Amino acid sequence: MMNFVVKTLANAGALAVAIWLLGDITLTGDSTGDKALTLVLVALVFGVVNILVKPLVQVLTLPLFILTLGLFTLIVNALMLLLTSWLADTLDLGFHVEGFWTAVLGGLIISVVSWALNVVLPDGRD
Repeated sequence: MMNFVVKTLANAGALAVAIWLLGDITLTGDSTGDKALTLVLVALVFGVVNILVKPLVQVLTLPLFILTLGLFTLIVNALMLLLTSWLADTLDLGFHVEGFWTAVLGGLIISVVSWALNVVLPDGRD
């Protein structure tokens, strides 16, 4: 359970950095508390997308991963971010990613920041 909470907080932090750095990734809310709650909910949606959808997409596009020596990961991460944006819109959460190339850059930022946060934060395994 602790590992799930830590990963969700890392996702929320990584999403917050991407929102802060890129003007075309937006998070809306009336107050800071609303934005924080929305950010955590979007992080949960992003985590579910990465757990359920990403492995399937990676298996289906395995030849492209091999052909591009793993660079296709950037495209898959962008697609997962766009899917999260679409689901957030469907769930009426105030999160939106505008455009594919913004999603590519956002996916790269989220990957790097999430990795760094997962290194620093405890994982709950002792």
